[in-house]
Formats: sequence, structure tokens, C-alpha cells
Amino acid sequence: MLQPRIPVNPLPTSHSIPLLKPIPDDIEPTPAPAPAPAAVPTPVPSRNSVQLTPGSAVALAAGGGAVVLVVGAVLVSMLLAVAISAASIAVVAVVLRLLVRDMQKGR
Repeated sequence: MLQPRIPVNPLPTSHSIPLLKPIPDDIEPTPAPAPAPAAVPTPVPSRNSVQLTPGSAVALAAGGGAVVLVVGAVLVSMLLAVAISAASIAVVAVVLRLLVRDMQKGR
């Protein structure tokens, strides 16, 4: 079921084309042509290294600092949101526990 099937391509005349054609005995294979001599590669011009001017270095440092501050503020705000949620859930749990205990005592 999972094995691939290679069709033999039946023609409308009900003749089929075989996958491999036999080679007649009277034809000799021709040898492969000799490889051409390798061409000498042209030298690739070297790329210049990145040169920072003092102004661009200051801009790069300021941009990096801004990214660090923004990411830090986002992470701290997420941590604060989790801490506030946990504290409010803890308060609700204590209040519910006290209410359930008072209901059971009143029986």
C-alpha cells in the first residue's frame, strides 16, 4: 500500500513504453570528452570593514541603551502584573476560606 508505483505509460494504441531501452550490441559507447583545463578564477575585490565615525558610534550606543531600557521596562511591568495578580488571588482565597469556615460554624 505504501510502496510507490511507477507507471509504464500505456498509449492509446495499447503499446507500452518500457522504462529502460536496450542498447544494441553493434553500437559501441563513445568515451566521455576530456575535461577542459580549469580557468584561473578572477580575484574577488575584498570588502572594506565597517568604519564608525564618532557620531555614528554615539548613535549606536544610544540606540542600544534605548533598546535595553525598553526591554527592561516591559519585563519589569510583566513581572509586576504577575505579582499583583498572585497577591489578589491570595487575598480572594483567604476571604473565601474565612467565609466557608463561618458558614460551617453557623450550622
